[in-house]
Amino acid sequence: MAQRAFEMLEAMTGKRASDVHIKVGRPPLYRIDGKLIAETGAPLSEEDVEEVAFTLMTQRQREKFASNNEIDLAFSPGGDVRFRINIFRQKGTIELVIRRIPKDIPRLEDLNLPAVMKKIANEARGLILLTGTVGSGKSTTIASLIQHMNQNFQYHIVTIEDPIEFLHSDRNSSISQRELGIDTETYSIALKYVLRQDPDVIFIGEMRDYETVATAISAAETGHLVLSTLHTIDAIQTMDRLVDFFPAGQQAQVRGQLCSIITAIVSMRLIAKADGFGRVPAVEVMVGTPTVRNLIRENKMSHLKTVIQQGASQYGMQTFDQSLADLYRKGLISLEQAVAEATSPSDLKLSLSGIVSSVDSAREHMR
Repeated sequence: MAQRAFEMLEAMTGKRASDVHIKVGRPPLYRIDGKLIAETGAPLSEEDVEEVAFTLMTQRQREKFASNNEIDLAFSPGGDVRFRINIFRQKGTIELVIRRIPKDIPRLEDLNLPAVMKKIANEARGLILLTGTVGSGKSTTIASLIQHMNQNFQYHIVTIEDPIEFLHSDRNSSISQRELGIDTETYSIALKYVLRQDPDVIFIGEMRDYETVATAISAAETGHLVLSTLHTIDAIQTMDRLVDFFPAGQQAQVRGQLCSIITAIVSMRLIAKADGFGRVPAVEVMVGTPTVRNLIRENKMSHLKTVIQQGASQYGMQTFDQSLADLYRKGLISLEQAVAEATSPSDLKLSLSGIVSSVDSAREHMR
């Protein structure tokens, strides 16, 4: 069965799959270009799935799984790929979801991201958040940001991950990658000591709780650059989520802290390409301009969308709908896909029909 586990991992590369789902009662399911596709063949038995799971875990990880009934881990069989694995129980049986992580980290220029991302990557302090649902491209984009810093600056970059996904080698920077359960126990414990490790950049794998968010804000306030991720869909929801981590009596103070440190919020969705091969990111970008900071301070989050929309030419900001329109004009996505993913489908249709707003005209002029 160890051989069967490795065959499934190898099949992911051959099928261009980002993920594989392994569960009792059906053949493996591969996620290809965003869609789950079942492999032909016999369904997996409970014994089959258990043997695959235990093949991929160390003895320590097996003990932790036995105690918690779920675990995140990274697995590297050698070669050009690593795998992020989540093992859990459902209806009393084991299930695995495995994500393929390429060895080679793409350059920012190769990810079809807005040009402003290079400017964001050159920031030296503040808080940069990458947001989106699972599988929206956050991890790859973060890895590309860190690689850009590694190649262009003399930093000490400390990452705290669960588990470590992309592996970085020192270039101009020194990178310390710490994994929960191996190098440290929790995000909060790691963050308690990170400022004594002389960091310039701190990457926190995920903002999960009050203590993590509070420590990240404090680190950014002391002049460090802090990168992290959140499972939120846009800048407005991200700001609301950050503030909601705190008790009501502290929220005004937190908004005051956030408005002084927010550098950028980049929210991502992956959209199927028009040619049917692969996906391309639609990206909302909010930059911490003086107007944005004032709106955060005054708790006027609902006004952020308008400011983002109007900040295209001067700051490189863009809404999801502006990003979708741009992708359609470049021929990367279909009109149907753009409209289906739009926040305001009717406005997007008008824009793409030739009724172009002054904002869109400014973006065209900037390009």
